[in-house]
Amino acid sequence: GGGGGGGARPPPPPPDDVAVLLFTSGTTGPPKGVPLTHANLSFQVEAIRASGLLRSDDRMLLPLPLHHVYPLVLGTLMPLGMGLTIILPAAVTGPELVRALKEGDATIIIGVPRLYEALLKGIEGRIAGAPAPARLLLGLLLRLSGLLRRWFDWPAGRILLRPLHRALAPRLRALASGGAALDPDVARRLAALGWDIAIGYGLSETSPLLTLKLPNGRHLDSVGKPIAGVELRLVEPVRDDGQDTEGDDKGDASPSTGEGELLARGPGVFQGYLDLPDKTAEVLDEEGWFRTGDLGQFDQSGMLHIAGRVSSMIVTSGGKNVHPDDIEKQYAQHPLIAEVGVLAHDGGLGAVVVPDRSAVGDRRVTAATAMRAAMAEASAALPSYQRITRYVVSDTLLERTRLGKLRRHRLKARFDELLEGPGNGDGGQPLDVSDMEPADQQLLENDAAAAAWELLAGRFQDRTLTPGSSTRIELGIDSLDWLELSLEIARRTGVELREDDIAGIDTVRDLLEALAEASPGEGGARSPVEEPHAFLSEQQRRWLKPLSPAEQRMARVLGRLITGTLRRWARLEVVGLEHLEACPQVVITPNHVSLLDPFLVGSALPPERLQRTAWSGWTGIAFRNAAFRWGSRLARVVPVDPQRAMVSSLAFAAAMLREGHSLVWFPEGQRSPAGELMSFRPGIGMLLAGVDVPVVPAWIDGAYDALPRGSRWPRRTKITVRFGEPVTGELLAGEGEGNDARSRIVDALEKRVRALAPATEPGPDAR
Repeated sequence: GGGGGGGARPPPPPPDDVAVLLFTSGTTGPPKGVPLTHANLSFQVEAIRASGLLRSDDRMLLPLPLHHVYPLVLGTLMPLGMGLTIILPAAVTGPELVRALKEGDATIIIGVPRLYEALLKGIEGRIAGAPAPARLLLGLLLRLSGLLRRWFDWPAGRILLRPLHRALAPRLRALASGGAALDPDVARRLAALGWDIAIGYGLSETSPLLTLKLPNGRHLDSVGKPIAGVELRLVEPVRDDGQDTEGDDKGDASPSTGEGELLARGPGVFQGYLDLPDKTAEVLDEEGWFRTGDLGQFDQSGMLHIAGRVSSMIVTSGGKNVHPDDIEKQYAQHPLIAEVGVLAHDGGLGAVVVPDRSAVGDRRVTAATAMRAAMAEASAALPSYQRITRYVVSDTLLERTRLGKLRRHRLKARFDELLEGPGNGDGGQPLDVSDMEPADQQLLENDAAAAAWELLAGRFQDRTLTPGSSTRIELGIDSLDWLELSLEIARRTGVELREDDIAGIDTVRDLLEALAEASPGEGGARSPVEEPHAFLSEQQRRWLKPLSPAEQRMARVLGRLITGTLRRWARLEVVGLEHLEACPQVVITPNHVSLLDPFLVGSALPPERLQRTAWSGWTGIAFRNAAFRWGSRLARVVPVDPQRAMVSSLAFAAAMLREGHSLVWFPEGQRSPAGELMSFRPGIGMLLAGVDVPVVPAWIDGAYDALPRGSRWPRRTKITVRFGEPVTGELLAGEGEGNDARSRIVDALEKRVRALAPATEPGPDAR
């Protein structure tokens, strides 16, 4: 006002005027200016108010910096708009937070995952430090509270653990998490303590919330459903280098079944970066869809699950998509590991590892030895493609934003710098035999062990190779590497390593000891393709036993039942069957997108051909229980276990072929998650290089739409099985590219299978 009278209020600013200018945290590159308008912010405030996240009597603890959009909007504008109390701690330290919680009588916290991890660690540490009787009682109450929360979503911890709540924050009811992904296990343990957990997801560019999981104890592995007014959809992701993660299809991914990059549209989405029109055009299209850069998937109840960033997803040389966040969590669970940052390295996974120095210091071993053991132990529970094959040790914590996000764009520089340091880098070399311990020198007096050491020293001549080197972690030898390595060892030494031997090898010393103890095989080196029975145990050979007359009758009945059902249900069309009729025995290599695939190929085959056909089947599905094993036996399915050395898988396939059966082999090694053809695994090249049986490429069209990976129930759609012309391995070796015949066979066969695809390859179904 002015002049003694009440002046007129200034007019409100136009909705499209910029209200605040924020900068992204720069986790994957330089920060970018994000202007947010009054319309953006008012939409957020109204949407959150309508969601029921906050109550009219809430008192909010805000221990976060206000220059980030999450605490600014949810922790400041929202409570001020509702007339709520905001509690600001004097400092972001444990004692000050506890003091603010209690003295401020807080009912809800607006925090980030690292804050809640520290809170949980402090509470569990207090319980662990209590006298034995109290510790036992609290442990029992906590388990009971967790069960009641899981079964009935009842926050029993507020009553059963009332002394703990009274000491920490008597009226605290909810913990709201945002800014980064909250570990579901942390969320479950906090919910068991009696607090409701709210989880939000969004970005600076969306001001910020896109989805919200309201406070309760349910769906703790999700980020909730879209807030009112927000549209979300999933599309085939495009990497920062312009390459698709799976193929060239940019169609919509199915929100209920397929993983894809999340696109968002709504009143909260910004209008573009400050003075960066090119960057804006990369993420914002003409229809207002904002490309978040996050990979997500919707479950059956419509809850969104975030898998990680498109830019940080790693595609291994074997064609596996790996989310580094998941791997980092697995390794960081080890008590000796404080932090892990995962990145792509030499077609596999590399990592910067930060030891927990206090825990390592308690061990009577060197830090390097302790970390080697810790990495090996943490790797043991993971499939080979998720194991870190090269790591460096850092004494300093990884760089993070104020909200706890890892600055991944700085991770490679740290990795490369440490890789050149002593004991880490590729500039190392195999240890000289004269510098080894006496016991290792004595071990290498054995001819087979010495030959194997010479082989490894030649293969890893730029590594710091010692008898104690981990074959998995430091040398990166996976199941397929073992297949080739064991064959080369057999050629050089005459000693054949079986899968059970290989399964027990963790270090180079274990390998040398196994060779020294083994007896050389008669007749020199052999191959699982050339002499399959020699590589199978007595128990494994039972899968090759011919079916009894009763089993044959049962197999025919089941075959007719499945074939008749699928042909009608799927309106199955078979193309190119004449290519099979020209060859009495073949290897059929279809693409693999669905659990229906083997049944569809079987339904496409004539009955007499089906009775003489064997199948490769993943042990995780085809042999996982007694009923499945019985069905696999009738269908002549041989086990393929990609987590083992792959020797027995090739031996099974070769044995079936040498007994006159045809064979169906899925050369991708797994179902495609997005319906696109993935890189072929080298096993099919090894098989075709060693058997004189033609291969028939095949393409299954429509199975992905019927039952894609992650879907529980199939839907009816037209399906076509197309067979290509038969071709020999010798001809493929002349067509393809690669360093050896097996690689050239794989390359040429993959091209032939891809050529059978329709003009537009099957991709995620837009619905």
